[in-house]
Amino acid sequence: MNKVGEIMKLKRIAVVVPSYNNAKTVVEVLQELMTYTHDIIFVDDGCTDNTLELIKAAQLPIDVVSLKSNQGKGKALLAGFDRARKKGFEFAVTIDSDGQHFPSDLPKLIEACRNNTLVVGQRTFDHENMPSGNTFANKFSNFWFTLQTGIKLDDTQTGYRIYPLNKLRWKSLITSRYEAELEMMVFAAWHGVDIVKVPIRVYYPPEGERISHFRPYKDFGRISLLNTALCFGAGFYGWPMILCRKIKKGFMK
Repeated sequence: MNKVGEIMKLKRIAVVVPSYNNAKTVVEVLQELMTYTHDIIFVDDGCTDNTLELIKAAQLPIDVVSLKSNQGKGKALLAGFDRARKKGFEFAVTIDSDGQHFPSDLPKLIEACRNNTLVVGQRTFDHENMPSGNTFANKFSNFWFTLQTGIKLDDTQTGYRIYPLNKLRWKSLITSRYEAELEMMVFAAWHGVDIVKVPIRVYYPPEGERISHFRPYKDFGRISLLNTALCFGAGFYGWPMILCRKIKKGFMK
């Protein structure tokens, strides 16, 4: 076991990989992750391609959680988190299976992992193949996140993160698809979890080779509705929680 794997064992960190029809890249991603740890929980979000057959053929010693049908990334993540908790893990690294993220960046995220901390990978946005819609959606999301939490982040939509499992809140309210990652981060900020950003690399294949399940109009509409709801939540719950912590901290000085 390498040094990173030893630290992950010590800190009780598992890797959760949600996946829906990423057969072309999933085995390579999992094999590279296994150079750091074997504590990998793969969540089959109702895959209809040959993803599971390829994993089985590769004889990868990982834990597989299968959902009966495609329920969305949010539900897949929660299923992975629940399995990680039951196995005694305290943190969960999340990484997409489409090859966008580099498992070799894992040591940087692990180094930043602390109690009461949510580590967020921060991508660069000058990639030659990055879809313009992604850049706009991320800036849109960043603006609302700052309004809802008072925290400025440059990348609120990255899927490469480390979650403190015992700090996740309101799981029953978490939305089912891509916007769930934003929702979990807002809830964490409201409850005093520190959010740390770590620079990471990103790979976007040429447009003709790109596989994406993001639905620009439908998913952007869902994100807009979520941000509307979170703004109301911030006014009645989030900001009062933040203010109370600041007042309490002031009295303790």
